[in-house]
Amino acid sequence: MSAKPLGLVFFPAFDWAISPSHPEREERLLYTRDQIVEEGLLDMPGIREYKPSMADYKDIERVHIGVPNLRSLITDAHLVSAGGAITAAESVIRGETARAFALVRPPGHHAMRVVHGTRGFCTVNMEAAMIEHLRQQYGIKKVAIVDTDVHHGDGSQDIFYNDPDTLFISFHQDGRTLYPGTGFTDELGTPNALCSTVNLPLPPGTGDEGLHYILDQLILPMLDDFKPELVINSAGQDNHYTDPLANMAITAQGYARLADKLKADIAVLEGGYSIEDALPYVNVGIILAMAGLDYSKVSEPDITRCPRQSVATTAYIKRLVQERQEMWRNREQLRRQAIARAGDFWQRKRGIYYDDSGISEQQLESVRICPHCHGYVTLATESGDYGINAKSAFAAIIPRNACSHCRQEARDRVLRAKKQGRFDYYFIQDKPADHLEEL
Repeated sequence: MSAKPLGLVFFPAFDWAISPSHPEREERLLYTRDQIVEEGLLDMPGIREYKPSMADYKDIERVHIGVPNLRSLITDAHLVSAGGAITAAESVIRGETARAFALVRPPGHHAMRVVHGTRGFCTVNMEAAMIEHLRQQYGIKKVAIVDTDVHHGDGSQDIFYNDPDTLFISFHQDGRTLYPGTGFTDELGTPNALCSTVNLPLPPGTGDEGLHYILDQLILPMLDDFKPELVINSAGQDNHYTDPLANMAITAQGYARLADKLKADIAVLEGGYSIEDALPYVNVGIILAMAGLDYSKVSEPDITRCPRQSVATTAYIKRLVQERQEMWRNREQLRRQAIARAGDFWQRKRGIYYDDSGISEQQLESVRICPHCHGYVTLATESGDYGINAKSAFAAIIPRNACSHCRQEARDRVLRAKKQGRFDYYFIQDKPADHLEEL
């Protein structure tokens, strides 16, 4: 057991749900809470419970640009969930706890920089709000996110896609077989941050054996190389073999051993929808492992139902690890080549669907390739829900280390766009000034 306790923040959001019958509904954490109390975890000296604080809008505006505005899109439950993650993180930063686990909902890892509505049950990215809060308040710079949800963390990837100070690693069920249909190995980041995004798409049926091979052979060595000040675990529990929304074969012991090896400073709950059969066991195993306590007896009553990983899946995972190891070894050369190919600007055009809101967004992203800083980003976004209620915006995101030239050029581009008048709304997210400005 660690000399310092594990911080535990619990916010079940009993007044928030996508709909009464939706998997992301009020009682999702009810059985987990019962299991935690039944096992007496909150009475153990190695575990200290904290009440969640409420994030303020400034915490959210450091990460998101809401169209038409954030206040019309989010609820108090989102602010408490983000505040719970911040509470957990601050207990670690202040040295009160060795590590912390925020068991909060609503989840957040599908929420991207621009928010027109809710997608993948997410409107606010809790981990991103927490990280930017820590950077602003405590001067944290290098951070690694290890996303262990079965669904690709496309929102977290999007937010940090141009940030070489954030290493984002996601293993998930192959996007060809599961929402959101992204997270492939060629999604590596913008040229400024190439290879800071690492996606590991896994075949349905991947079990503990495959998960721990990837962790031991690839993820842990990458973290050793990157040397982050903080390791964040986006802790989705829906890789479990009983989860009704996915097709993987991870057990509670597999998750607990992952938490034990990863030693994340802060874990924030994401998905997991096997409410009775998996979440209580998985979460208890993770809590015990993060607290440095014995988790060896945590097991599901129906563990014999867990399918075995196939020989073909084992062979695929070994090839995947070998390819990604080579990419990681050559990352500096790959980044220089990508910057040379891009010229002054890197662009991509894409469509984004908000499945919970029925909104389709078309977005043009442009990234300034600057030799002196991370380069600013502009986003031209247009959305509509089945052809009605169309909204559009043009925004510039100025990074924390922006040079004076990029900072002025980003502002000039938004002013020029506003003068042309093509869009409904105009924003500048100025991270050095810690301010989201609507022009």
